[in-house]
Amino acid sequence: MNSPAVPTKLTLKRDEALEVTWADGQVSKYPLSYLRSMCPCAACKEVRGVVKPAKSSLTILPGNYAVPLTVKDVERVGNYAIRIDWSDDHGSGIYSFQYLREIMREK
Repeated sequence: MNSPAVPTKLTLKRDEALEVTWADGQVSKYPLSYLRSMCPCAACKEVRGVVKPAKSSLTILPGNYAVPLTVKDVERVGNYAIRIDWSDDHGSGIYSFQYLREIMREK
């Protein structure tokens, strides 16, 4: 039996959303702005307050954009994740399939 956190299909619309069909049949749609704001990299976690923030006079939350957000590139990382290069020149976040499953939204 497959783990529920294993995708069977990944569909990316570079200017809209990532859609994941999971092994258990569930389908999750992640708007790009939501995915970018939930970037799992250490810097973005710090900005979101998940990690104790460093002292700074300026805080810019992930997801605040002056121009429309798009995906420039995406690549698989082994059999467990994807890495997305964003149009705001950010690309250090590795979205594990387990993490994507944890942050999926209810319909």
